[in-house]
Amino acid sequence: MESVIKVKVIKPYILEITFSDNICKQIDLAGELYGEIFEPLRDPELFSQVSVDKTLGTIVWPNGADFSPEFLYEQAHR
Repeated sequence: MESVIKVKVIKPYILEITFSDNICKQIDLAGELYGEIFEPLRDPELFSQVSVDKTLGTIVWPNGADFSPEFLYEQAHR
């Protein structure tokens, strides 16, 4: 499975994600920000603090939220 190698915030809840196979897509995560760990990401300031964790191969936030690279890759191909 591909991993995330780069992330860029386009606007609140929309990320441009580059995968290890060099596929680069914009992904809208607005509909995924529910539940205890993800709801705080509705704050655009916190959402913009996204980064790539090279060990996990995916995106993470300072509050511990992350999405699996498999989920993101599937979203990129919708």
